[in-house]
Amino acid sequence: MDSLTQAALGAAVAGAVAGRQCNGKVLLAGALLGTLPDLDVLIDYGDDISNTVKHRGFSHSLLILPLFSLLLTWLIQKFKPLPQWSFGRLLALITLALVTHPLLDNFTSYGTQLLWPLPGYFSLSSVFIIDPLYTLPLLIAMGFALINNRLAARYCTIALLLSSAYLGWTQVAKQLVEQRAQESLQTLGIPQDKVFITPSPLNTVLWRIVVVDGDHYWEGLTSFLDSDSRVRFVQKPRGHWPLLETPEQLQAYRNFTGGFIRYRIENNQLIVSDLRLGMPDNLAFQFRFANREAGGQWQLHTPERAGSIRFESDMASRLFSRVMGNNDPFSADCLVC
Repeated sequence: MDSLTQAALGAAVAGAVAGRQCNGKVLLAGALLGTLPDLDVLIDYGDDISNTVKHRGFSHSLLILPLFSLLLTWLIQKFKPLPQWSFGRLLALITLALVTHPLLDNFTSYGTQLLWPLPGYFSLSSVFIIDPLYTLPLLIAMGFALINNRLAARYCTIALLLSSAYLGWTQVAKQLVEQRAQESLQTLGIPQDKVFITPSPLNTVLWRIVVVDGDHYWEGLTSFLDSDSRVRFVQKPRGHWPLLETPEQLQAYRNFTGGFIRYRIENNQLIVSDLRLGMPDNLAFQFRFANREAGGQWQLHTPERAGSIRFESDMASRLFSRVMGNNDPFSADCLVC
């Protein structure tokens, strides 16, 4: 999730744990703890692919953060004791403010290494990285808490209950979309072996569905405000890896994406894209892996970013129109109904 949301979540958790001791300093400390795990973005692992797939690693691990919390609590109590705070309560505040960060990230589509150093990415893919309906209750609670310290913990607790209930709704919504997708795919005779479902930006009303089918993939959008629950899909070329050699970064990228990858050649450059993150024909993570020389031979090089989501002037209006059930803004010539 975005840094503002993580800070607000950390502050709310700290306020709820602090109880009557909640004040501005406690909320600030919680906000800082809530954003701390994302400082791993400052680490350079040597190339753009490694920086992408290793983000949300050790600093997001549920095996590491509790140990770090224990160490941090011991250091605070030893070198700057807080008489009004017991060791256990301070440990609870620090641990919960830290671990709720990766737990929230787990609801997004990116993938979080919750059990690092054990391999594997976890993703419930039911929340976009920025979702106002999740963040606003937390921010409103922070405002009230700063105004009235006496009721600050109550405001924080209520906000956490509301935001958690919203996360529950996102899982229900995803299940409903999955049922729609299964029915439509079965009707169209499209294989359902590899299906990825994720919300569109800023909401959980409009959902994007990606289905990998060999050298092609299918993509569809469905909104709860559509007049017809059937999902319209468009078939697009997925391409293939044209080289005999498979670099280590490509295998890492395949593991990161779960195989939801597209290969394309553009201006004699081999570009590999993550099909999970973005909108139709507007993907967030794309990387150049190789250049094709004059003789037709491919030359591998260190992977580098090849662009990200394009923010077009009418994107917001098109997105809102599609959320409201209008199929035109993101339709294509070869849509299958």
